[in-house]
Amino acid sequence: MTHPLRRGAAYAIGGAACFAAMSALVKTVGGDLPNSVVVFFRNAFALLVLLPWIAWSPGKRASFSTRRPGMHLLRATTGLAAMYCFFYALSQMQLASAVLLNYSQPLFLPFIAWAWLGERPPLRIYPAVLIGFVGVILILKPGMGWAGPAGIAGLAAGILAATSMAAIRRMSDTEPAVRIVLWFSVLGTLVSAVPAAMHWQTPSPTQWSALAGLGVIAAGGQLLLTRAYALAPAAHIGALIYTTVLFAALIGWLVWGERPDMLSGVGGLCVIAAALIVVVMRQRGSRTARA
Repeated sequence: MTHPLRRGAAYAIGGAACFAAMSALVKTVGGDLPNSVVVFFRNAFALLVLLPWIAWSPGKRASFSTRRPGMHLLRATTGLAAMYCFFYALSQMQLASAVLLNYSQPLFLPFIAWAWLGERPPLRIYPAVLIGFVGVILILKPGMGWAGPAGIAGLAAGILAATSMAAIRRMSDTEPAVRIVLWFSVLGTLVSAVPAAMHWQTPSPTQWSALAGLGVIAAGGQLLLTRAYALAPAAHIGALIYTTVLFAALIGWLVWGERPDMLSGVGGLCVIAAALIVVVMRQRGSRTARA
């Protein structure tokens, strides 16, 4: 790889490690604190970290002024809903399984983009998507001691995250990345403050540290991925992001002694393989369409 590609890959893997660590911290505090409180502090502390980066961004990119507030609101609503679902799944499931379900979003994105943006997915991705859905079924195991509401929440997180990504794609022709991040960070903090106040529980000193840590780490991961996408092709970065699952599995094993059963392991491999195939094929299709 060329030097920028190597740097992009390093940033992507660093971002993946951050998101795995953030997920572990959510799991640590999620069993003792209300989900709404955890989501609020994840957004609030991340906003504090991101504000200097946003302020230093050049020109009008960091401006809050926009002609598409409705799209920003839709993106924030779906992204925040995905966060609530994901955090709940993390508190109830094995770390790697919850992360895997959340990262199933590439399986849904082509069809959401087709219905919403008119971007019809190529026929060649359908076998990969089918394999991915088989993997999701193996992870959820309906009728066989299945994951229950937590598994459904994890899957819903993937669908909602895919919808949020489609919203970003819809407005990226006029909205710079910095403005999209700014709107989501502010709206996410303000909106999540309401349910947090309704279910307030004062964190302990240890929980305060974990909450601050997960917000800071989430912001760091976001910044690393932003830099990675600036240096390397999206398909390469999209593939490397799945190292998050490997980091999550390692943390789950070391901290909680979690060992996935055979069906979940096979299902996880199916989801990762299918998602990678879809990401690469969509990227190639985009290049062909532009050529």
